[in-house]
Amino acid sequence: MAQVKDYSIQEKLVSLINLQQVDSKLDEIKILKGELPMEVADLEDEITGLIARKTRIEEEINGVTEFIEQRKLSIKESEAQIKKYEKQSDNVKNNREYEAINKEIEMAQLNIKLAEKHMKDATGEIAEKAVLLDKAKKNIAVKEGVLTSKKEELEKIIVANEKEEKQYNKMAVEAKGKVDPRLLASYEKIRGNYRNGLAVVSVERDACGGCFNAIPPQKQSEIRQHKKIMICENCGRILIDEELKNSVQL
Repeated sequence: MAQVKDYSIQEKLVSLINLQQVDSKLDEIKILKGELPMEVADLEDEITGLIARKTRIEEEINGVTEFIEQRKLSIKESEAQIKKYEKQSDNVKNNREYEAINKEIEMAQLNIKLAEKHMKDATGEIAEKAVLLDKAKKNIAVKEGVLTSKKEELEKIIVANEKEEKQYNKMAVEAKGKVDPRLLASYEKIRGNYRNGLAVVSVERDACGGCFNAIPPQKQSEIRQHKKIMICENCGRILIDEELKNSVQL
């Protein structure tokens, strides 16, 4: 059975330094992109919402337009009834029939007036919704223009760094494969705690290169000996000496 190599502390530190350097390069590319990916996603969500609003207004306008058409048909029906009743009134035999026909004519006339009022109100409602629709369309056009600009800007950055980013992503996978799993888990946890993504830092001017907390001479001596993984007591980052750091180059 093949023997698994037991890496020394120095070899483990070198693997961590290499991984940190690769991750830092990827972080630099991410910084170049800035907030653009998030801005693009937010704009796309906002445009989707605006389009849904525009569609809803259009459906409401169509509904009111259909209502107006129904009122027009109602008016035509009432006008036809009036003509029919007026024709019948020429052949009435008594006052009772005459009054009954007049009531029907009055009801039809009232129906026409009510339908006309409904049409007037509905026409005003359409005018109000048309203003909202126009505003929604303009907002969509503006947002789509901004989105296009943001996408073009992001695309330029992606194209400019695509080759380098792929290379570093590949290197990151390779680097992670060389780090002890438990040490890698600690590294990633520490890295996730800080915005600058620095989990491995060197001692600079007798202080932690991450939080600048002073490191005692005795602890600095232990760090240079590479006998165990040393952690900053203040920020929890993994500490290395500058000489070892400088010896590892991408």
